[in-house]
Parts: sequence; structure tokens; C-alpha cells
Amino acid sequence: MSTIIVGGGIIGVSIAYYLSDPKRSHRPKEIHIVDSSAELFASASGFAAGFLAKDWFSPELAPLGKLSFDLHRQLAKDNQGAQKWGYMAGTAVNLQVQGADGKKSRRGDDWLRRGASRAEAAVNEEAAVDEGDPSPLWLTKQRGGTVDKISNNGSAAQVDPLRLCHFLLDKCVERGVRVHYPTRPVAILKKGTSSTGSEVVLQRLDTKEELKMPCDNLILAAGAWTPRVFKTLFSQSKTEIPVGALSGYSLLFRSPRHTLENERETYAGQSHAVFTTHPKACGFSPEIFSRQGAEIYIAGLNSLDIPLPEVATDSLGIMEREKSDRVKRAAVVLMGRADPDASTDEQGEAANVDDLEVVREALCFRPWTESGRPIVGKIEHQLLDPTEAFRGEVFIATGHGPWGISLSLGTGKVVADLITGANASADVSLLGLGGNGLIPSHL
Repeated sequence: MSTIIVGGGIIGVSIAYYLSDPKRSHRPKEIHIVDSSAELFASASGFAAGFLAKDWFSPELAPLGKLSFDLHRQLAKDNQGAQKWGYMAGTAVNLQVQGADGKKSRRGDDWLRRGASRAEAAVNEEAAVDEGDPSPLWLTKQRGGTVDKISNNGSAAQVDPLRLCHFLLDKCVERGVRVHYPTRPVAILKKGTSSTGSEVVLQRLDTKEELKMPCDNLILAAGAWTPRVFKTLFSQSKTEIPVGALSGYSLLFRSPRHTLENERETYAGQSHAVFTTHPKACGFSPEIFSRQGAEIYIAGLNSLDIPLPEVATDSLGIMEREKSDRVKRAAVVLMGRADPDASTDEQGEAANVDDLEVVREALCFRPWTESGRPIVGKIEHQLLDPTEAFRGEVFIATGHGPWGISLSLGTGKVVADLITGANASADVSLLGLGGNGLIPSHL
């Protein structure tokens, strides 16, 4: 049995990690990861925040969310995750600020498409508040601002997604998983008269060399690029994969008010996540996360209007300086040095001084669905190419939006269960194509 996973991001490598587990029964003899990028993890898998939540999900997603959170915690415990990929228990807080009109800022009611806070998705609105102010010291005090804890103890955590991806990939390679990049699938061929299995034609993008590879199980896990992969391989199908590309700018930086000593002594190795709709935050709702190594990550400037590049590494070439600068200005408003002698803004409030050190700027694309739910499951043959060129089984795992890192391990384990015929570790029956509003036009 041969399995090809199209997509070498965190979802793809998570599937390969659990599928290649030596303890798993009926695991495939060969597992291949195929990715079109010349550099792996060059989009959301490497540049996302890495925030993990346990109970912030809708009922359809709750089982997968809990499973994945528990897997993240266990993986870190068993493999020195704190040292290897910055796993940290965390606390999430919401910052509300009184505007010039005297009203408090609100959390957005449509946080995903309008760029409002991810905290709007929290299911539990009655989490206990810490004694005193729960805000971290690196968050600059805001006039008229109040900070409330919005996560239960033990229900939030933080990782460095790039380091986690490399850990998972290294383990996959140790187990014999083969990785092909920059390579893309370009066609499916029938495999003789066999009633099962087919061949997938792979093409190296650098040399244009083609390779025919036997395939019994095909997994589409290419993030925002998944619809393009589907159309390439199943060009005669009338099925549309309802996944769009949500772009997001981010900055990784350091602050003089957040040191390694603070991280170790003041916060006991725990992280903070801050969500806000600050009225001066440059027209978007920032999401801020402290990460291991005294790093701070800020994002939240999202858009559905930026065209998806051909490959992930092309994102660097389409970054707009004005948008990166907007994120930086928001960082200064929220985390710059408060200086009463600095120049004042239009409301007469002292403007913060920029003493932040930018480590990295990024633009990444996350796979987004209208329903807000990922698509995880098996694709029935009637939704594929009517010529039945592919005689194996096809699975899909995409559309995780801003929750790709958080839901990655659970998705990987569940898809591995489905492929090997094991009982699913979490109920994903409502996350198939039908659950995301897809009605095939030919049925």
C-alpha cells in the first residue's frame, strides 16, 4: 500500500507522523509527502502565531479541538517540547479600551473575515479572572483600558510552529517517510486493470522531471492551495472545494520590557495571549502572543482580497510595506515605551515610543471556509472524476483557518485513523464536504 500526502505543511506532516507510527496497525508500506514549495513551511505552518486552545470551538469542532490540545501537551511531555519547539502553558486575556466617545471597544462579531479578535470564538465567556491585573508587563498600560482573563486554567498554550513542524518532519523521515519538493502532482493514471489503486504523476518544478508513483491512498492537505490541486488531478469533476485564502501579516519582535529573566522568573515559563479591538490599532484587531525566547508575535491584519501566489515562497515578493507598517504601528501603540514627555496624539494622550526590535516580518495564507469549520474526511468517489481514473481512496484535510496549528495533531491522528480503518480518535462526521455547505452540481 502506498500513500501520497499532497501538502508538506503542518497538517500534512501531522498526518504522516501519526500514519507512520510504528505502533499503528495496517500502516501503509510507503508514505510520501509532496510539496510544491522549494522551502517547506514557508506559509502559515511556519509563520502562524502557534496559539493553542482546548475549548474555544463550536460543537462540531469541540471533539477535534480537545483531542488536538491533549495531543500537543502529551507530545511536548514525551519529547522535551518546551526545549525543542517552545511549548508553553498559557493564559489568554482580552483588552478593552475606552474610545474618545467614552464607549468601550468591542470584540468583533465576525472575527475571521473582518480581522477581529480570535477571542470572539471563545466558547467559555465566564472564565475566572486572576486576582489583580492579569495583563503581562510587556503590554503598555492604556488610558481607559481594562484587561480580563478569557481562558480557563490549562486551556491555552503556545508553540513555535516552525520548530514544531521541523520536529514532526524529522520524525517522519526517521520512520521512512519520503519527502518530495519542489514537486507537484500533475495527473492521475489508471493502473492497468486493477480495481484498486492508480498512479500519480509527479513533476519536479526545478528540473521538470516527471515520476509515476503508485498510489492507493491520496490525501489532499495543501492548505489554501488544495482547490488548485483538486482541479489539477480531477479536472472533469464538477465538485468545488469551498476553500479560500485568508492572508495575514505578522511581526515577530523583542521588547526591552520582556526579557528571558521575565519569562523564567516573573511568568514561570508561561506565555500570554492578548486580544483587543483597540480603537487606535490602525484599523484592525491585533492578536499578540509571547513565545519562548522572550519573543512577541503580533498579527490580526487579515484579508481575503490578496491573490494566492503560485507557491508559498512567492509570498515575500507580494508583501506591501504599508501593511507591515500598520502592524508595527499597532505594536507600538500596545507595547511601545510609555513616555509622558513624548509627543501627544489628537486626543492629547502621550504617544508611545518605538523601542521594539523587529526580528521577522511575514505574510502567510491560511485556508478559509465560509462555515468557519475545516474540511476533514474521505471524499466519496461520486465527487471525483467521473472517468474513475483514480481507483484508490481520497481524503481531504484543509480549511482550518487560524486554527491550523491548534488543530494539526488531532487532524493528523484522525486522518491516519480513517486511512488505516481504525476507530476515529475524535468525531469529525460533521466536518466533511457536506458539512461545509458543498452541494455537488452533478448530483
